[in-house]
Amino acid sequence: MNERVNPFGDLGDFTPARTKAKTEHTEVVEEVAAQHGFPSRQPVKPAVALRPTKPVQQKEQLPSRRKLTGRSEQINIKTTFLTKKRLMEISVEKDMPLGEILELALAALEKSWKSSI
Repeated sequence: MNERVNPFGDLGDFTPARTKAKTEHTEVVEEVAAQHGFPSRQPVKPAVALRPTKPVQQKEQLPSRRKLTGRSEQINIKTTFLTKKRLMEISVEKDMPLGEILELALAALEKSWKSSI
């Protein structure tokens, strides 16, 4: 049977790699780069603080349809596009949240079942 090596075993022989000495040729490198048209990767510091030339226009805020109803449970159901469209139309037309429409629809369905008995 093969025995696995413990990854957290003895690390006593581990030594970090030595850092390489940097050569100081930065002036020559920058001169050659400038001669051949290589741009610097260093960010350019603006001389003056950047200010917008004209005021930024705010996006128009649409009215929120969210209402505090005390409903906190979520239902994810599959339906046809036409059913979803009709549900949304009723919600907008009656200015009611979807949860309230579902509650009324279930109550009406239960009432119709009881009356058909």
